[in-house]
Amino acid sequence: MKTELVVRSTHGKAEGTVQLPHVFETPYRPDVIRRAYVNLLSHKFQEQGRYPAAGEMVSAESRNTGLGIARLARIRGQGFSRAGQAAGVAGVRAGRIAHPPESWKDIYKKINKKERQLALSSAIAATSHKDIIVSRGHRVEGISDFPIIASDSIESITKSRDLVQALLAFGLAEDLSRSGASKAKGTKSGSRAKSTGTSALVVVRRGSNVCRLANSIPGIDVKDVESLSVLDLAPGAKPIRLTVFSKGSLEYLEKYGRKDHYLVMQ
Repeated sequence: MKTELVVRSTHGKAEGTVQLPHVFETPYRPDVIRRAYVNLLSHKFQEQGRYPAAGEMVSAESRNTGLGIARLARIRGQGFSRAGQAAGVAGVRAGRIAHPPESWKDIYKKINKKERQLALSSAIAATSHKDIIVSRGHRVEGISDFPIIASDSIESITKSRDLVQALLAFGLAEDLSRSGASKAKGTKSGSRAKSTGTSALVVVRRGSNVCRLANSIPGIDVKDVESLSVLDLAPGAKPIRLTVFSKGSLEYLEKYGRKDHYLVMQ
């Protein structure tokens, strides 16, 4: 792995070099990354429950034996279509759910602090390995240095077209076209939303103007380094994402990184 990479301007020209922080020496641990991803994803789960009396608010009772019919609870009365139909039990029309989800169930998963730090550090370090990036499906032909290091001028971009031009100057044209071609349409009923392929992740310092463009380009995400998460670096728990770091974000990683390969984020 190269420890010194070229810093490129938004026009793709070299503007000196930069030393990678110690966090990029963290060993690759896909098992820990996946565990951290699942645990962090559970924090977004919505608690579910069912009305306790759902499917049971009927005047149904069993007619016992001797009638040649099953001994299920049936609607009382006669002279209407619902009379005599099974109700109030699981497995019948308009009946209750056998094992409904409970709202009191603990769905917020936990993870050890050092395990979470190792997962984040490992995910950041994996952005410097071309073979892992290619295995995810990114098209990075013509790019020699990983991760891509941009000058701090990228943080002052305020328009989407300027950000796209900068990414094209870094050599991401093929990957941008790949993510656009993998766009899936939603359904008419709206049960499934539209989805777009995942392309590059741009990491900058907090408060940068470019952070406002986080959702303006399909497939491109912009994240400040202080809020960086495994969810951003390994979407779908599949390491690892093609990442562009600004020079200022690397300085932040160097400041909060330790030589024992753990990253301590505020």
